[in-house]
Amino acid sequence: MRKIRSAALAIAITAPFLQMPSTGAVDDINTTRLRDAVTVGGMLGHERVFQRIANNNEGTRASGTRGYKQSANYVERTLTNAGYTVRTQEFTFPFFRNVSPAELQQLTPTPTDYETDTFEYSGSGEVIGQVVPTNDVMVPPGAEPSSSNSGCEPGDFTPASTTEDQVALIQRGTCFFEDKARNAEAAGYDAVIIFNEGQEGRTDLLTGTLSVPFDIPVVGLSFADGAALYEATQDGPVTVRVFTDTQTNLAATTKNVIASLPGGNNDKVVLAGGHLDSVADGPGINDNGSGTATLLEIAEQMAELDIHTRQKLRFAFWGAEESGLHGSTNYVNELSNAQLGRVKAYLNFDMVGSPNYVRFVFDGNGSDLEPAGPPGSAQIERIFNRYFSSQDLESDPTPLGGTSDYAPFMDVGIPIGGIFTGATGIKTEEQAEVYGGTAGEAYDSCYHEACDRVDRLNTKALSEMSDAAAHGIMTLAKTKSGFFEDGSLRVGQRVVVKPGARFGQVSR
Repeated sequence: MRKIRSAALAIAITAPFLQMPSTGAVDDINTTRLRDAVTVGGMLGHERVFQRIANNNEGTRASGTRGYKQSANYVERTLTNAGYTVRTQEFTFPFFRNVSPAELQQLTPTPTDYETDTFEYSGSGEVIGQVVPTNDVMVPPGAEPSSSNSGCEPGDFTPASTTEDQVALIQRGTCFFEDKARNAEAAGYDAVIIFNEGQEGRTDLLTGTLSVPFDIPVVGLSFADGAALYEATQDGPVTVRVFTDTQTNLAATTKNVIASLPGGNNDKVVLAGGHLDSVADGPGINDNGSGTATLLEIAEQMAELDIHTRQKLRFAFWGAEESGLHGSTNYVNELSNAQLGRVKAYLNFDMVGSPNYVRFVFDGNGSDLEPAGPPGSAQIERIFNRYFSSQDLESDPTPLGGTSDYAPFMDVGIPIGGIFTGATGIKTEEQAEVYGGTAGEAYDSCYHEACDRVDRLNTKALSEMSDAAAHGIMTLAKTKSGFFEDGSLRVGQRVVVKPGARFGQVSR
């Protein structure tokens, strides 16, 4: 999952796509037989394969690597053997990797080494120059996240020197990392430092994705180090050295894997998906081996139990999510008008085994956390909330912030939903009382790290969330009323999907 993302893709919506009452009910489907068949042992079997693949491929399953190719081949083979009709969809995307770690040192007035990291799609090079903060840095930080607007407007930057190298110092907040870096580059800066904003959960070393390749180095800092560097500039000139060593391939090839369960109405498609790739720095066993393993186990058990669906059920395993939602976006972009109209719902499963977990449900109606999803998303949210309630399990809402593969479906008006166990967010005292675990710590402290391994998965979370996933998938695949109204959704004018602009961007 790309919790911190700035994706370089776009949607232009020309007219409302779906017209559906927000209060429709969905049939109550008895999913006990499927839930009983779906086991943690089955999921862990798949997870161990993904771990072994990563172990044999320099610790990663990132798209564009041999580890991803072997993961995709395993998914394709597993579902073909289970009786699914499986196809792959190849596409190109901008591949990025760090050749060597980033470096950041203050040279004057006080020599200091800083812990830093490279932003994805940073340029490569060494820059020695004076640090120039934007004119709207907030130290101390504002009370709420995204109080800072640092670097979001071209006017935030003092025009850079034309004769000496200079480094822009920017604070996290409000707009996308790509915008901040692009504004700095346009103002003439030779490198960029982006430091964390400073509120709870926003203090650690910051990194993220720029979504499109840059020519200049872009690195991150923690709030404490960024604030110290900012304060130093208030007393006089500060010189730093920024070093990055990166590699970008603008036309790397990877693929999605799409599997269809035999039977069901081809004019009413329910799609359940999650991304298959990891980040380059780790094996991705929770992010998102957990969602992948859950979908594989559910798919296998549905075939084994010979479950017949009313809708056409498809499982999707997306490539290059970690590089900017490229796989799911490519899928949506390649659908014809008629094919788009047949997709009645998309369910997303990205990270469902977090060690310090919470049972999160995407807030489809936006009643707790904006924005709301397209019409129909409220019904999907209700399916999951009602299921957890029926099991005497609490759940919390999580916002549709465009941070995972539901975003391209959401942006063309397809009802979306899903469940999630948390990433870098910090568990509150109230959540610890309800769910157990440790307050004040991240839901997954190994998010996007090499330690995102199979031995860190929370099997209790896997058990609870996989049952909820099985219930949601089977309910939507078999329902004949409510969500689907009188058996069909009314499709309005075509939503035009255009490459080149952006959706799903987050600066968090």
